[in-house]
Amino acid sequence: MAAPARRTPARAAQKAQRSLIPQLHWREPQPAPIVLVSGPEEVLAERAITGLRDYLKAEDPSLEIADLRADDYEPGSLLARSSPSLFGEPRMIRVSGVEKCSDAFLQEALGYIEHPQEGATVVLRHTGASVRGKKLLDAIRAGTGGGIEIACAAIKRDSDRVDFAAGEFRAAGRRIAPAALRALVQAFADDLPELAAACGQLINDVQGEITEPVVERYYGGRVETTAFAVADTAIAGRYGEALIALRHALASGADPVPIVAAMASKLRTMARVWGAREPGGALAARLGMKDWQVDRARRDVAGWSDTQLGLAIQATARADAEVKGASRDPVFALERMVTVVATRAPFGMSIAEASTRR
Repeated sequence: MAAPARRTPARAAQKAQRSLIPQLHWREPQPAPIVLVSGPEEVLAERAITGLRDYLKAEDPSLEIADLRADDYEPGSLLARSSPSLFGEPRMIRVSGVEKCSDAFLQEALGYIEHPQEGATVVLRHTGASVRGKKLLDAIRAGTGGGIEIACAAIKRDSDRVDFAAGEFRAAGRRIAPAALRALVQAFADDLPELAAACGQLINDVQGEITEPVVERYYGGRVETTAFAVADTAIAGRYGEALIALRHALASGADPVPIVAAMASKLRTMARVWGAREPGGALAARLGMKDWQVDRARRDVAGWSDTQLGLAIQATARADAEVKGASRDPVFALERMVTVVATRAPFGMSIAEASTRR
């Protein structure tokens, strides 16, 4: 057994530094002289900042709010906006674009956090898109200024989207049936802002428990049209659901070509990570992919054999040719592709026989 990796003093110091300020959930923001809202997920960041504003307004309705841009910064603005007014009203200064901040802002912000203004809450939004401003983030995380951090990590996994949507209804004190929740998330699988808006619409418009027929009535035109919904259910081996999703998509006017393209894209990514043993980050860098794409592909390919994967790729390639004119029946071509992928067996084999081959 290999000896555990030795932690260098610098790495240990960095880890300790990151833990010196409170880390709050985006649904439960609390005021502090400095509030760092970090991470790429804009929906969560907006909710956190809005929640913080509401918190401060509930404490004192006279709250003054000002907005600054760190990348288009007028020197002296931070101190001017945060300084007490004649009547001493509380102030909230929202600063966007810290990941691309100007030198002037960086210098003034570093000075400000050493001596924050009393009664002011400075909210710094850093998406993590660059290392610009790292010196400021490190200082805040080290405890300078008595700050807190609200991390807004990207939501990419299906389970995270389900948790997000469930949390929306729970926060509103509303009930949604599990099947309705799954249908809603599937309808907006690749668009978190639209999923958030859909949750809000159902909460505001629907009385009582939100059921699957309700979601179908509101968003039936979306539940099936995402080609990736068909691909995801087939690759997961949910044969019946995959056929239903396919037929629903076609009945809603979906074009066969994007459905095949989505399946091909998923299978190609699975093939690229097949058998790779290196860490996800290193593999993503080598393949030119995002970390989350590698993680998703590894989850998708779990339980597959190389023979099954090859069979699915061949079936998808055949369907691709057929929906582009090589066959007079593109619907049958799609159904055969979905069947082969979902059962992981040659077309025509019974479900029982296919199960014994897994």
